[in-house]
Amino acid sequence: MTTIGLDEVISEEPEQYDWEALVGALNRLLRLKTTPIGMSMFRTRAEMEAIPKIRRPTAKHTTDQVVAQAARLGWTVGITNEDLAGPQCGAVIGLRPQDEQWLSGQSMKGVWFETLEDSAAHQAAMDVVPYGEFEAMAVSPLPSGRLNPPDVCLIYATPGQMILLINGLQWSGYRKFEWSVVGESACADSWGRALTTGEPSLAIPCFAERRYGGVLDDELLMAMPPKYLPRAIAGMERLSGNGLRYPIPQYGIQSDARAGLGVSYPGR
Repeated sequence: MTTIGLDEVISEEPEQYDWEALVGALNRLLRLKTTPIGMSMFRTRAEMEAIPKIRRPTAKHTTDQVVAQAARLGWTVGITNEDLAGPQCGAVIGLRPQDEQWLSGQSMKGVWFETLEDSAAHQAAMDVVPYGEFEAMAVSPLPSGRLNPPDVCLIYATPGQMILLINGLQWSGYRKFEWSVVGESACADSWGRALTTGEPSLAIPCFAERRYGGVLDDELLMAMPPKYLPRAIAGMERLSGNGLRYPIPQYGIQSDARAGLGVSYPGR
C-alpha cells in the first residue's frame, strides 16, 4: 500500500485505502456523529447491483434520503432514476436529462423563487453530472470497503469540526478554497460539484436535505474525492500536535488572550 507522509501533497490516487483506519482517525480527531460514507456512479445497473449486500429501495426516495440511509443507518444502497421522487435529484447526479423542462425551473416558480427567470437562473447555476454516462448510483459507509474506492467521500460535521477538516487540507500545499451556495438543491454544492470537478466541495445542506435527509441544524457537508482524505487527516494530526484540535476549548470572552496566544505562537 502506498504510504502517505505527513508533509506530502496528495496529487495521485493511493494504490489502496485502509478505510477502517482512515475513518477511525477521522472519528478520533473530529468526534463525528455520523458515519463518513462513499458515493459512486455506475455505467450500468448491473454493476451497481453487483456490490455485496446492496439494498434496493422499495419506495420512492429523494437522493438525500438514500444518502442518509448510509450515513445514519449504515446501509449500502443503490438506486437508478426510477427509484427517485421527482426530477431534481436524478438530474443532479446525471441519472436523468437536464432537459428544457428541467432547465426552465417551472416546478420551483412561486415555491422557491419569485419568477420563472429566477427559477431558470437557479437551475443553470447548479453543478450537475452530465446526463448519459451513468445509469446508477450507490452509497455505502466507508468502513465497509464495498465502494473501493468511491468516487467521492461525504462527511457530515458541525462548523467547529468542519473548519479543522479544512485546516487539515490546507496544512501542506496551501490553497484558498472558494465554494458556492446555490440555495435550495444544495446537493449540487456538495456531491454534484465534487463529482463534476474532482475537488473538495463544502455545502450548507438545504431545506430538503434537512426535511427528508435527516440533516441536523448544526451540520455542514463536505464532499471530496478520496485522495484528499489521507491528506486532511495528516494535516489534522500535525495541527493536533500543535494543540489545535477538536473539541476547540473555550478560552473565555473576558480573559486576557495573551497567555493563550503565547502557547500557540511562542516567541512570536
